[in-house]
Amino acid sequence: MIITLKLFASLTDYLPATSRYTNLVELEVPDGATITQITEPYHLPPALVHLVLVNGRYIAPEQRASEVLVAGDVLAIWPPIAGG
Repeated sequence: MIITLKLFASLTDYLPATSRYTNLVELEVPDGATITQITEPYHLPPALVHLVLVNGRYIAPEQRASEVLVAGDVLAIWPPIAGG
């Protein structure tokens, strides 16, 4: 199945070079893939995976290993953002 992975801010550095400008990549993943299974190959540091949304719906940290994606889903991830 095909899903879209969108990484924001400093996390775009973990995308393939050809996807960094758009901050997204379309992925073919196995049916029944969870958020954790999709992000593991990108070696995202857990401390930087702060805000996770699937189709605009927040996914709490304790749900990410069991949340199953379906074809067409958009998985968006932001790091913690500091400002002042």
